[in-house]
Amino acid sequence: MTQQLRIPGPTPLPERVLRAMGQPMIDHRGPEFAALHREVATGVREVFGTAQAELLILSSSGTGSMESAVANLVSPGDKVVVCTGGVFGDRFADINRAFGAEVVQLAVDWGQPVEPSQLADVLTANADAGIVFLTHNETSTGLTNPLEKLARVAREAGRLVVVDAISSASSMPLEMDDWQLDVVLSGSQKGWMAPPGIAFAAVAKRAWEAVDRSRSPRFYFDWRSHRTWAEKGFTPSTPAVSTLFAVQEGIRILKEEGLANAYRRHRRIADATAAGLEAAGMTLLARDGYRSATVTAAVVPDGIAVEDLRKLLSSRHGVVIAGGRGTAKISERIVRVGHLGAVTEGDIVQVLWAIEQVLEELDHAPADGRTLAAAQKVVQGASEAVGSRQ
Repeated sequence: MTQQLRIPGPTPLPERVLRAMGQPMIDHRGPEFAALHREVATGVREVFGTAQAELLILSSSGTGSMESAVANLVSPGDKVVVCTGGVFGDRFADINRAFGAEVVQLAVDWGQPVEPSQLADVLTANADAGIVFLTHNETSTGLTNPLEKLARVAREAGRLVVVDAISSASSMPLEMDDWQLDVVLSGSQKGWMAPPGIAFAAVAKRAWEAVDRSRSPRFYFDWRSHRTWAEKGFTPSTPAVSTLFAVQEGIRILKEEGLANAYRRHRRIADATAAGLEAAGMTLLARDGYRSATVTAAVVPDGIAVEDLRKLLSSRHGVVIAGGRGTAKISERIVRVGHLGAVTEGDIVQVLWAIEQVLEELDHAPADGRTLAAAQKVVQGASEAVGSRQ
């Protein structure tokens, strides 16, 4: 049975990416690697929407890029503002505390966005907090925060803006320069269509000034060392070369599709997924208008055990979706369907069809095609809207 992996990451790998990873190993201090490094860095900067920031390539998970930002920007005792509404926002707060920062946590209910007015109030009350940490797309709740508006509030207050774009970059619009973001982070295992192991940190001029002031200890993640080596086309230590081959091919696939087309595809599939899950009797966790283009989180119907649903999906149909994260109150009641990277309408049709079959097996409701009908209506409506604009 072919597995249909639909978690928020790692994502399925296109055949082209798998073949790219099979290339012979190269000298990570030779000209071939320098060319690879330049192509990947250029491609990532284009996706990030920056012509100004320097791009650092790290061999780590996305969390490694988050820790690198704290290690390079925050000194022990510094006050920072961390906006949280899920597991990964909380992770940014925890990393800051581990490095001795005084964390002012702007926490919102899970499934709700951080409102710009809330951030403005917190910054007014904490004039000595110099950095704002934001999560663009919270994969534990399936919610996308209004990044552009939040960044504007922070910049107007004179604060640095650090963004976790791990599960958003390459799958939804991101404009680092236009939105005046100081640091943007991402990871290879999401919309880049590559395995885990590579992370990115785009660092703008104001952030470099903070790097020079920071007193936190750092070695492997020292951005100054990474910048020096990046200027030569290399990394300070041995990089994950095969994963970089994969990222290179993933970027090429994105360019062939066109970023705008990739963003529309993700939005269309996300809306179809949401409609199908609602038709199945689930309740979407994220507030309408802020739902993610890369992952949909939904509360399962009463009487359905999340683990029973997931196990039957995997064993009967080869469909793998994610459970919840965080407290038991949340994690035991929600499922998360990932739809980022190399994903098509056909993939989501398989997932929704399988969910409907399993819900019938669990005696919740008959498998009568309602999930696919709801999803098809969304896809058809999106196609007609595109056609009317052409």
